[in-house]
Amino acid sequence: MAPATPPPSPSPPATEPPQHTGTALELLVHGVGGATPQEMLDDPRTVRVTGDTTAAVYRRTEDAHGEKHPERYRDEPVAEAYCWSGLTSGNGSRALWLLLLPFMVVNLAHWMRPTATGRTRAVRLYGVLVRLVALSLTVLLTAAACEVALDLLAWQCAGADACAERRSWLGFLSERQGGWWSQPGRRLALAAVVPAALVGLLWYLSNRTWSAYESQRPLDGEDFAEDESFGAAVDHGPDAEDDPRPPVPVRPALGRPGFWYGRRLVARLRAAHTAAGFLTVAAAVAGAAARYDRGTEGPVPRFIGAAVEGGIVLCALVVVWVVCRRGRSERTRDTRLDGALISYLPGSALVLLGLAVLYASWSRPDWQSSGALPVETAFRFLTLGQGVLVVALAVVALGLYRRIPEPRTVLYGLGGPAVAMLACALGGVMTGGVAQRVADWLDGPGTPGMGRSSDIAGPPVLLSWQASVIPVLLLLLLVPVLVLVVRTARTARRLGPVIEAEYAPEPSDEGRTRRIARIRAAAALTDSAPWIVGVVSTATLLLGAGAVAGSWYSDQVPGRAADGSGPLLESFADAAQSTGSWLIGFGFILFVAGGRRAYKDASARRTIGILWDVGTFWPRAAHPFAPPCYAERAVPDLASRMSAWTSTTPRGRLVISGHSQGSVLAASAVWQLPDATRPRVALLTYGSPLERLYGRWFPAYFGPGPLLGLHRSVHCWRNLWRATDPIGGPVRICADPDPSVDRGPLKDPLAYGRTTKLPLPEPILGHSDYQADPAFADARADLLAELGPQVPRQAEARTQKGTSGRSSG
Repeated sequence: MAPATPPPSPSPPATEPPQHTGTALELLVHGVGGATPQEMLDDPRTVRVTGDTTAAVYRRTEDAHGEKHPERYRDEPVAEAYCWSGLTSGNGSRALWLLLLPFMVVNLAHWMRPTATGRTRAVRLYGVLVRLVALSLTVLLTAAACEVALDLLAWQCAGADACAERRSWLGFLSERQGGWWSQPGRRLALAAVVPAALVGLLWYLSNRTWSAYESQRPLDGEDFAEDESFGAAVDHGPDAEDDPRPPVPVRPALGRPGFWYGRRLVARLRAAHTAAGFLTVAAAVAGAAARYDRGTEGPVPRFIGAAVEGGIVLCALVVVWVVCRRGRSERTRDTRLDGALISYLPGSALVLLGLAVLYASWSRPDWQSSGALPVETAFRFLTLGQGVLVVALAVVALGLYRRIPEPRTVLYGLGGPAVAMLACALGGVMTGGVAQRVADWLDGPGTPGMGRSSDIAGPPVLLSWQASVIPVLLLLLLVPVLVLVVRTARTARRLGPVIEAEYAPEPSDEGRTRRIARIRAAAALTDSAPWIVGVVSTATLLLGAGAVAGSWYSDQVPGRAADGSGPLLESFADAAQSTGSWLIGFGFILFVAGGRRAYKDASARRTIGILWDVGTFWPRAAHPFAPPCYAERAVPDLASRMSAWTSTTPRGRLVISGHSQGSVLAASAVWQLPDATRPRVALLTYGSPLERLYGRWFPAYFGPGPLLGLHRSVHCWRNLWRATDPIGGPVRICADPDPSVDRGPLKDPLAYGRTTKLPLPEPILGHSDYQADPAFADARADLLAELGPQVPRQAEARTQKGTSGRSSG
């Protein structure tokens, strides 16, 4: 008997294509380096929709009222461009930001901590240690200014007849003239104006940039309970226990109401660091006078110096307590200010500085300056303290990483300590370079510290030792650099057949293949950057410890400390000292020349602005004198614009499209949107460093958990990337049943050789011109199609059936 024929399965009901009756909007966000609205919109006629001359949203003039005519935009969305380059490259005063480079680097270390769950105390300790490292950098910068103004100029040069004669402008300070200012204490009191003015300048820049950046309030929203633990898992529905996908944080840190509003912490830290700077100057002035009074029976009672020094120590303890006491408040938008602390702490330090100046100015006729101020021990303890703090930070970071060992995190969670070490090294090189260059200038043909035809003793011995280790560090770096060069060349050779297979059946061109392979291999070097940073920071820590030990043991510059140790070691020490001094001087000249050019040239200022684009994305959580966080203005701008448009256009569709650093701003703005708005938004990123840089270096904020939460919170997301792009890459999100976010690697170049359609060779685009690729238009069209009115109903039905739908992230 023939088997029964099964009844035909009912055919699924015909589905009508979605009717997109609402206007579609594409909000474009440019990347580093900036772009004009005319370039972004490909139209010379633009109009500003909202914003100001610093950052604003623009449209084409013909699209100014696009919402009123949706029939005109059935095929293409209304395009808007958000230009934020004015936040990082503006007037000439931005050149002063070069002085703040070590502060910016140490601020990055705060945000590089590994992902942590249920380790509140460890997270707080990590933040405290980074803030203490940042405080030490402020003290170091002020101490270097004191070394130049108080020690080299007022104490050594003005106290040496030969040096003062060559510098006529120091004549009124010379002891030979016997004027009112000739006494050492009064010279120190006058010279204290220079470091005090530097501290005042830093305070002014921080306060001024706050009014332009951090005063921008985010969107109004519900605050989160203070006991909500970061990274706590949330269920995705009734079947959450069977959901194979990893848990998503309840609220990613970048989506919390107070994340982009750090006004209170910045104000507290600004007061503490300003006070620390003034106290450093006061300690240098009062300490020299108190040491003289303790050693002689002079006209000044000893208890006055003891009282001034005691007040300085007490105020310094308050500064340390303020820095350690409170970190960032992200779950609530903290609009309060610690008025008494902000007003009285810097004021008290300034009063103590005034008392120290008055105390040092007291007449001491028999006091004469000789040699150098005894500041060597202070610099040694400061450098040693920085090393101890960095090591403690590494221990805490490694403990956090072992709790949740995410394999893509750089250096096994030690990225933050490594960067903090580099910030200390950068601060030491900058300050030591200034001191050594001033000493060489004052000493004329002599070499400070070498004792041969030298008029002055020179800067602290430790600074010469630190300069001497620079050539050694560069020699050590040759090994990993050579390894990377060889590995890149081998990778390029292996890529040759792969590239020819991708463009088959086109005839091969050896030169064209070699160029494409070389660019791809060079683009992959970005993934090796963490190990270079690790090698440099480790070598810096060990060499810095050796410099402290050498200066402490010998109390002489390396060239003299090696005398009698054999010809080979003597020549090596002399070569290291002279080469290090030359390198530090050359770097100082380049630094000054770069700042001068940036002050006068807008194009050079834009180039420097690229550095700030990457380094100042994060709020000032560790150092208040760091360059301001432009994202505290840009992210609320973008979130406000998206919320305003979706609320006034009920059936509208919105795609926020970000390139490079603009994709990071776009993702951060989406996180800040209300829960009801985020599912109505599509995200298009291209050339994006979201995972390749931010996810690896800042895992607590852009790691796998937060990025997966972002994927589930928006309606749809596409990410375009190329293998020739040294910055952008995949975001590595592929969670069933959701499709993969990544689209790539895209073909680059689009055509291998000459064709009838493309008679000229196609350029290799790398990180630029993603919109020229047809894949960009296809991805945007797919996102707009998915944003149709039928998709929310399907998502709602899927959630009602108990499957794990998209969470609010």
